[in-house]
Amino acid sequence: MSMRIPPFVNIDMDEAKRAHSITVLDSTDRKQREMWGTVRAYLANHILGVSEGHTAILRLVGVGYRATIENSPITKSPEYLGQQFVSLKVGYSHPIELGVPQGVKASTPQPTRILLEGVEKEVVMQFAAEIRAWRKPEPYKGKGIFVNGETIKLKAKKIK
Repeated sequence: MSMRIPPFVNIDMDEAKRAHSITVLDSTDRKQREMWGTVRAYLANHILGVSEGHTAILRLVGVGYRATIENSPITKSPEYLGQQFVSLKVGYSHPIELGVPQGVKASTPQPTRILLEGVEKEVVMQFAAEIRAWRKPEPYKGKGIFVNGETIKLKAKKIK
């Protein structure tokens, strides 16, 4: 993985402590201070992704909601060789097919769960958001697609 670092951000290595530190040229400049933390977080995500990997678990809550992973789509054409597709049945008259991005591995341990794994956190979470967009959790019945233990507070019925 690679990442562009702004020219005012420096990564220093301390040989004695075997640790790296991130500094900026001018710590009084607001833009540099903002990028200081952003670069640190992105580097931490890259290191964690390469060493352990990032995961997203999606729960499909609703009667008849289920997902499958397919190798050959019905309505779409693959973007790259060996691309898999997530097929969702979430209350529409037709199944929804979404192509799994390159670098992401999708599996369905249960028909109502989707497990996404990958090295890049941004790609994994963006694909999870694209799946979630088809049925966002709604507050009246509690149905929808939930990402990573997301919960919602149910609203009470309106009483006249």
